[in-house]
Amino acid sequence: MANAVPDATTPPFRTLRHTRSILCRGYLRDDGRYDIEAEMQDISAVATELPFTDLPAGGHLHRMHLTMTIDAGLVIHHFAARTETGPTPYCADINAAYATLIGLRIGKGFNQEARQRLAGVRGCTHLTDLLGPLATTAMQTMMSIQREESPWHTKLHGDTPLPQPWVLGTCHAYRLDGEAAQVIWPMHRRAAVVPETTAQE
Repeated sequence: MANAVPDATTPPFRTLRHTRSILCRGYLRDDGRYDIEAEMQDISAVATELPFTDLPAGGHLHRMHLTMTIDAGLVIHHFAARTETGPTPYCADINAAYATLIGLRIGKGFNQEARQRLAGVRGCTHLTDLLGPLATTAMQTMMSIQREESPWHTKLHGDTPLPQPWVLGTCHAYRLDGEAAQVIWPMHRRAAVVPETTAQE
């Protein structure tokens, strides 16, 4: 007898085994600087035995935090890592190494430089992975300030040439020949600019 074909309308029964959550926040301080925080949690839905501990169902395999203080130029003035829970009693030993990021600027090349400084045994895999979301949160925090100070639509007033917005060309939605580009960078304001699609033809 041939194997029965599963009913496509009936979803398979699933059992939760693991949850990873990442929460990032950006704060404006009253001294003009910014605190950027990231927390990562790995939670096991089932009891499990680890080399250094027995983890109950709902227990944390990882719970780790990164906090940095940056200025308006995205330069890091303070950086701290904290391992609240890890799978070994030695995980927190490397936390202080993340202070090596002080002085770096969030922007192009940051992730590569940070990973070079904290690669392998010089860092923690999970804390280093958290640097990406932390940096993105820093950028989004600064953009929230910029949107308040200079709403995007005010740049469209007048008829002088506009420089190409930095976001164009960074993803599918903001491709140069897309509808979003027409809204934030109208064709009649692109003086001496050859559309990307035309240049490639």
